[in-house]
Amino acid sequence: GAGAVPATTAVADGELVIGADRDLLERLADGSRPVAKAGSRDLGPYLASAQIASTTVSAAMRLAHLAGIRLLATGGIGGVHRDAAESHDVSSDIDELAATPVAVVCSGAKSILDLPATFELLETRRIPIVGLGVEVMPAFYAASAGLRLNHSVHDPAEAAAVVAAHQALPGAGGLLLVQPPPPEVALEAGEVEGWIEEGTQRAREQRIRGAAVTPFVLAHVAAASEGRALRANIGLIVANAAMAGRIAVALAERARA
Repeated sequence: GAGAVPATTAVADGELVIGADRDLLERLADGSRPVAKAGSRDLGPYLASAQIASTTVSAAMRLAHLAGIRLLATGGIGGVHRDAAESHDVSSDIDELAATPVAVVCSGAKSILDLPATFELLETRRIPIVGLGVEVMPAFYAASAGLRLNHSVHDPAEAAAVVAAHQALPGAGGLLLVQPPPPEVALEAGEVEGWIEEGTQRAREQRIRGAAVTPFVLAHVAAASEGRALRANIGLIVANAAMAGRIAVALAERARA
């Protein structure tokens, strides 16, 4: 039968890469030297400098669209940061989703963000959110952000039908397909919130600002959860990749029918 072929995106040696080989994956994962993280706005400069970079959701969407790929999987998208009223810090993932017709399978937005504000901005930017077997927005590490969805599907075939219908509309942008982390690794929303508030407060006390706040808070959550947050992160990414593979197969079958 049909199978999905995974293709990890990256920027390396002056080229956009769709389908990184083992050597490049190991270069990206090598913790001994810093690896840049490219948003879609960074692609030109990193290509020109022949720098190696991993891709955020916005860059991965742009690469997928250029390659004619209709679907990708990730952990969680970026969105509206909690201090956005003062900092204006909103991830470019939102604008890329509004403009680029690629479906993204994820577990909602990253927990450290302002999830209700992110949910509202996705609506404003006309980005549909479709629950995969759920009727509420997942909260990355946790099963629910307490935000009810307007649309849900029961299986990969139904998800593929929605993706095909949406992408056939003139002027369509992106689409979010969301599922919670696997129950065996999911964390309690209240517990996660406590760790995030604690990490954010410590960042304030240590005068950590701007782009440095997110990795600091995530490191605090990883440590405070005694590794449970990392296990949840790995578990949800694997589950999202598996679900995206099943939807990709269903999309290919629709195209052949």
